[in-house]
Amino acid sequence: MYQLIDAEDTAGLIGNGSTVAIGGAGAGHAVPDKVLRAIGERFIKDGNPRDLTIINPCGIGDNDSRGLNHIAHEGLVSMDIGGFWGNAPKMVQLAVENKLKGYNLPQGVLSHLMRATASGKPGVITSVGLNTFVDPRLEGGKINEITTEDIVEVIELSGQEYLYYKSRPIDVGIIRGTSVDCEGNLTMEEEVGSLSMLSIAQAARVNGGIVIAQVKRINEGHCDPGHVKVPGIFIDYVVTDPDQEMTFLSGFDPALVRRDVDYESDELKLEGIKRLVSRRAALEIKKGDYVNLGYGMSDGVPFVAQQENITNEIIFMIEQGAIAGIPTTGLNFGAMFNPSAIVDDGYQFDFFQGGGLDIAFLGFAQIDRHGNINSSRFGKVITGCGGSIDISQNAKKIVYCGSFAVKSEQEITEEGLKVTNPGKFMKFVNEVQQVSFSGKYALEKGQEVVYVTERAVFQLRHEGLTLVEIAPGVNLQTDVLDMMEFTPVISDDLKTMDPLICSQNKLGLDQIFE
Repeated sequence: MYQLIDAEDTAGLIGNGSTVAIGGAGAGHAVPDKVLRAIGERFIKDGNPRDLTIINPCGIGDNDSRGLNHIAHEGLVSMDIGGFWGNAPKMVQLAVENKLKGYNLPQGVLSHLMRATASGKPGVITSVGLNTFVDPRLEGGKINEITTEDIVEVIELSGQEYLYYKSRPIDVGIIRGTSVDCEGNLTMEEEVGSLSMLSIAQAARVNGGIVIAQVKRINEGHCDPGHVKVPGIFIDYVVTDPDQEMTFLSGFDPALVRRDVDYESDELKLEGIKRLVSRRAALEIKKGDYVNLGYGMSDGVPFVAQQENITNEIIFMIEQGAIAGIPTTGLNFGAMFNPSAIVDDGYQFDFFQGGGLDIAFLGFAQIDRHGNINSSRFGKVITGCGGSIDISQNAKKIVYCGSFAVKSEQEITEEGLKVTNPGKFMKFVNEVQQVSFSGKYALEKGQEVVYVTERAVFQLRHEGLTLVEIAPGVNLQTDVLDMMEFTPVISDDLKTMDPLICSQNKLGLDQIFE
């Protein structure tokens, strides 16, 4: 039977040097924020607990002060193994200053690693991460200079290369749900994702560790067994937070957990470059596609799909586990309006890594002459890969979406695009700073790769990165080629983008699908 405790007492349950796995994702999606804040406050008060190893399969934070930012103190955390770092700038700062050791590993692999740890397996063997910065022949996922231990190995099985990610025993699991019943069974009726909560709890218990669950309320009686996400037999301590928000941006929005609730979204008013890129990218969708979306520029695609009345003809799937709804955007990314189902992220990644996705729309920071993508690190700005490597290495088709250059200016008319300032920094470079996606590996696997910007569209071909379209009104030399560190292959059949992309009229995708 669980013990009900105050959040302030949770830090005293965590021994110095413990390995702590934390559930949740993004900006408050099932994030046990009250517990994390209490741990940080206890450390500030008396210096304990210390030297923790944190494992967070997903990014956790509001890009400012919440989530992992609560515990980002020198001495409290000695190592962070995370799938995404961008939500926790205070943790990033500690890593940049070499005040903690850090690794960035693919989100899907880390979710599976929680399951492997729970089942006593030595680790996860997968092709995910080969030829990217996670590969130990490149960087091994290491964040900084003081991080030297290899926790990923290259192995060979039946003549094929794989990466072996090692399991690590879990001492403390910190998870979240909406309610617990009289036996401590945890349900998630108001959570936008169930994520890896069950696997984290099991991983801690098989190691003789403890599980702390934060919930909104305690219900009398027994809940329906079919609704239980984490059985009470795995939960040791429960912290209640009656003011627990659904996300950092939503107190409670039933449309994020129900199929039949109406919702309104300002993001339907796509504007500027994002509107152009989203509309051009949407032309790559085919009827019946299983579609994944990444964070950033690409998250405008579902709103184009709504405007074009094709959402019933395709299936959106996001790595946090929601299926067949309309993905949210911005800081709230990772949830869905009107989802048909929400599954544990480990099962979602089973499908993704198995090649089930027909098309994925992802963002980028840099593209190089080999078609490599950097979407994880730019200078000292560390965002991390999240689920992009799991997705991009296995989707049948990848469409990278982004602005052509940094801090550019342009005028958009019904007829086309006039570039008034070509940009301050180039994003098309000779060599990317960090390889988040390998063009060479994609060609070997036979994947189709398209790169969409507001000025130009490129394809990955064996002869090199190939320019296949330019926007109407754009000057090929001054607006495109002069703003690239390398000269791309220019298609013999170079086309002009359909001016309809720039107009206010529908693209007619519903008619194309018919």
